[in-house]
Amino acid sequence: MRIVTWNLNGIRAAYRKGLDDFISSINADIWLFQETRALPEQMPDDWQEPEGHDVLWHPAQKKGYSGVMTCSRVGLEEKGRGIDTNLDQTRDPEGRVLHTKHGELHCINIYLPNGGASIERQNYKDQWLEDLLIWSQRFIDSDEPTLLCGDLNIAHTEDDIWNPSGNRRTSGFLEHERQWFSRLLDAGWHDLLRIHFGVVKGPYTWWSNRGRARELDRGWRIDYILANQAAKDLFKSAEVMREGGLVVSDHAPLIVDLDM
Repeated sequence: MRIVTWNLNGIRAAYRKGLDDFISSINADIWLFQETRALPEQMPDDWQEPEGHDVLWHPAQKKGYSGVMTCSRVGLEEKGRGIDTNLDQTRDPEGRVLHTKHGELHCINIYLPNGGASIERQNYKDQWLEDLLIWSQRFIDSDEPTLLCGDLNIAHTEDDIWNPSGNRRTSGFLEHERQWFSRLLDAGWHDLLRIHFGVVKGPYTWWSNRGRARELDRGWRIDYILANQAAKDLFKSAEVMREGGLVVSDHAPLIVDLDM
């Protein structure tokens, strides 16, 4: 089974830039999209949902902002939206978490908040991290394979960012964020891309639009597929298709294959 997570940086723009061609060539069973930034009725008239797929949207209440979407050709059962947190007056108004089940496999599609805009948003992100850590505990020891996938907006180690020394005060590479990520893995989640590639620089999944960062592959690895032990036991391979981050979005698709 092939699973892909991809921050589209706006699904309408991604569609114009050739998203459908990548959907055809990658040939995945389950797609987990983040930062869709659209409602279904806002899509272009000539757009169609991927053929043969069940599609579930979870947009933000605010138009043109955030949102996640899951597509599957191996069945799709909605299990829940959002995490348990007291940060918001309603559950998941920013459209950040969509939990679905596909046969025996659980997929948690996550677009984690970015703290770069202000200290208030960083504080929001920091509390969201703690709430996610608690909420996700229920899946760790489950016998049912579970993947936690998406744009987590944190580069975990210095191997996950091209310029660590220049970004130590940048949201997404703050020391306490990286320590939180270590705690997440210590709790029992497994970083499948890092397992596949080992301790090497990269591969990156996001590039700034400034300068020649994308062209020169000076990026960050902030998109992940994390597995509980039951899913890790089924793991076959992982890859980043960098071309998608050059053509369609500022993020590249992360692809994982499971033996199921």
